[in-house]
Amino acid sequence: MKASQFLIATLKEAPADAEVASHRLMMRAGMIRRLGAGIYNYMPMGLRVIRKVEAIVREEMNRAGAVEMAMPVVQPAELWQETGRFDKMGPELLRIRDRHGRDFVVQPTSEEVVTDVARQTLRSYKQLPKNLYQIQTKFRDERRPRFGLMRGREFVMKDAYSFDRSPEAAQASYEVMKDAYRRIFDRFGLRYRAVAADSGAIGGDLSQEFQVIAATGEDAIVYCASGDYAANMEKAEALAPAGPRPAATLPRTEVPTPGKSTCADVAALLGTPLATTVKSLVLATDETDEHGTVAKTTVWLLLLRGDHDLNEVKAGKLPGMEGGFRFATGAEIEAHFGCVPGYLGPLDPKRPVKVVADREVAVLADWTCGANRPDHHVTGVNWGRDLPEPDLVADIRNVVAGDPSPDGRGPLAIERGIEVGHVFYLGTKYSQAMDATFLDESGKPKHFEMGCYGIGITRLPAAAIEQNHDARGIVWPDAIAPFTVVICPIGMDRSEAVKAAAESLYADLLASGVDVLLDDRGERPGAMFADWELIGVPHRVVLSDRGLKEGQVEYQHRRDTEATSVALADIAAHLKGRIAA
Repeated sequence: MKASQFLIATLKEAPADAEVASHRLMMRAGMIRRLGAGIYNYMPMGLRVIRKVEAIVREEMNRAGAVEMAMPVVQPAELWQETGRFDKMGPELLRIRDRHGRDFVVQPTSEEVVTDVARQTLRSYKQLPKNLYQIQTKFRDERRPRFGLMRGREFVMKDAYSFDRSPEAAQASYEVMKDAYRRIFDRFGLRYRAVAADSGAIGGDLSQEFQVIAATGEDAIVYCASGDYAANMEKAEALAPAGPRPAATLPRTEVPTPGKSTCADVAALLGTPLATTVKSLVLATDETDEHGTVAKTTVWLLLLRGDHDLNEVKAGKLPGMEGGFRFATGAEIEAHFGCVPGYLGPLDPKRPVKVVADREVAVLADWTCGANRPDHHVTGVNWGRDLPEPDLVADIRNVVAGDPSPDGRGPLAIERGIEVGHVFYLGTKYSQAMDATFLDESGKPKHFEMGCYGIGITRLPAAAIEQNHDARGIVWPDAIAPFTVVICPIGMDRSEAVKAAAESLYADLLASGVDVLLDDRGERPGAMFADWELIGVPHRVVLSDRGLKEGQVEYQHRRDTEATSVALADIAAHLKGRIAA
């Protein structure tokens, strides 16, 4: 490709709403242009990156035995109603109606459609296993789209779905996909971690995320540097403390704490460690009758150490909370505790509540909590002596750096990541809901065991930029750069020698299959170099009259601080060697 034929649309400044590096740099490099909130045009430079991502994903999916198909972006609501997700998914699911008043959705994912395909076409166990995938546009109606392609409303995703005859076979398919994902992300040349994850709204039992490591990542990744343990924050287990609960040594004492409504403020006032305070969080669960009217509400009191935070995903898995919970209203809190938040505690509630203690709180002695009256707390609180044992002890907190790793191989560390891939083992969640069956060896119908595997195609370039950029612009890995090599001839429009050498090198590299661009725009050297450093092409060759007279050109990798002189006769081989390395 020659630059004069291409569309190069770099900007000196990024739009004011570009908050993260990838958004700023993709806009400035002319890779995307905003059309609406969370909706972008993929400009030619950005589309080349996306196509390279797609090509690697497609090659490895095919290598793993998956079969490509395409499912509609607009899907009938009836399929989503079969699984109940038409109502459960909430406002993120974009619902539309056609001229006849029929309901449709704009797909955020395609479990329902692919399950419908399977129940129509996969009749016998002899046709299994099967893995069907697509690379297709998706839409999620994000409440607050932001960060460019990192959290847009319209995006491109690779989603794959496996169908098997048994749980054992399905888990084997899951492992095949997990290995394929590792090959994919290795080929991208990015630093990533595969971490155990919660399955979320899609459901399922086994789940693993692939996270690109970046300081600006929205997700916290928990791992053990000296072991194999890795999980996202939602899934990471906080182990129960070793040893029995200490004996009580302090009397229960109510103390005034005027205006001190947080554990940190109370600990500072009393001169006690924050870890000896207990915070009280009040949740509620509602049971409804056949008409959808709330018939019964249960109020829950969750207790955590003052220096810990609630993990809402873990809380949602507690017995009795699996159907969903909410934070209690002010009126409910007042009715059960006779006090406003900030001074709440488990001592002597006015109405019965279900008390859940985090594992750390369950072994605390002589702790401090709210007194259930304004401006007062209670010190020296002990289980058994001052209040009954909790109804339930569970891991309900976020882990913190330094906690012991569940694999027993050292402390946990935390870093930030950007989720770019996710693999799930679904079991029969969708096949049962949609009665999707095949005939087994005995001729009896059996529900498919399923898996689901996604990669954010358009999110991945943004994640790569968050991990690979500097003050000058993007630093692409070779595998997904818009062009691998750029040839920058200085004064090509004025020098026949420069033009001839540039055209010859360009033709040689093209013939060798190198993805090369010749910048024949006649730009000044400073402007030309600034463009390609911003765009992030990994390998640059500069030709000039002065250098050619000495038989030399300048080579510079995008990560290099200085250019290197290379003989003109050797530059093609030098480039091919660097690219191969």
